[in-house]
Amino acid sequence: MDVERGFRIDGAVDTEMESAIRDAHRAGRVPDLVAGDLVLSGGPLDRLEFVDVSVAELTQLTSAKRLPRWVIAKNPLSGGYVDTKALMRSKGLTTVCEEAACPNIGRCWSRLTATFMIAGSNCTRGCRFCNIATARPIGPPDADEPEHVAEAAAQMGLRFVVVTAVARDDLPDGGAAHFAATIRALRERSPGIKVEVLIPDLRGSRDALDIVIDATPDVLNHNTETVPRLYSRVRPGARYERTLELLAHSVAAGLRTKTGLMVGLGERLPELTAVFSDLVSVGCELVTVGQYLRPTPDHLPVSRFYAPAEYPALAARGRELGLAHVEAGPLVRSSFEADRVAEHGAVAV
Repeated sequence: MDVERGFRIDGAVDTEMESAIRDAHRAGRVPDLVAGDLVLSGGPLDRLEFVDVSVAELTQLTSAKRLPRWVIAKNPLSGGYVDTKALMRSKGLTTVCEEAACPNIGRCWSRLTATFMIAGSNCTRGCRFCNIATARPIGPPDADEPEHVAEAAAQMGLRFVVVTAVARDDLPDGGAAHFAATIRALRERSPGIKVEVLIPDLRGSRDALDIVIDATPDVLNHNTETVPRLYSRVRPGARYERTLELLAHSVAAGLRTKTGLMVGLGERLPELTAVFSDLVSVGCELVTVGQYLRPTPDHLPVSRFYAPAEYPALAARGRELGLAHVEAGPLVRSSFEADRVAEHGAVAV
């Protein structure tokens, strides 16, 4: 017998509230967190698999102008946060933490960790989920930037660093040489440091990808972002097949690979499972899954908010299919606690 899913309100099934939710949904007053896969569909109550939620939370979710509490991050202005911000400005560096409006910026910066974004702050792509500015970059990347990144990482005492970049389709190699130079500068300045790179698709160029691969990052990360059906709407200019090819080629070259997915854009659970299977088939080991949050009204709307109880099931499904690790949670992002995530499935040497 199929199990339907619904809400258990304050620890008990409230049939009156259940009826009210259904009525509100029909009238269009309840967001997709209630109206999507978790909808109280009218089946017998003894067949419902409930997700705990308080009446206060449920009330909050019915307001289109407010977010569920589990996607609201606390960003304390601690000494570590202030110090990290000052260091980035002093080196003229950009972080994806700021540019992409990451909800974890306070958590990470207070721990003196950050994801460096190289090759400028303007992206040549126009992905409809991303907060990074879209414009044609002016001129080549700063030749001194790799050394500045290395200096900052050394000053912060980092043993694991993540480096990402905007898409630079204006450059012949898509910025691959700049990635390679940054990896080498980091290792020269801080011997033994682990480096993860989160790269764009380099327009599918094998030659460009090989430039990054030859610099031997410890983890090569390239985000899948969403299911193939939604690519044209979510990330025009990218191709799902190109993403899989990039990951497969990197695995064949001997690198550990990683990718990230957002949920809440209109994907269906069978589609997520199919993506997990595709990633396993190309040898990808590590996957992050987090809630899409709309940066501004000009970006794609959130289709629905996944409840916290749904993420462990997604992670378990990915592991069942053969992924070494799936880091899943409402606020998980591509570089979320990347040092810890990279430990999963790693071969000790």
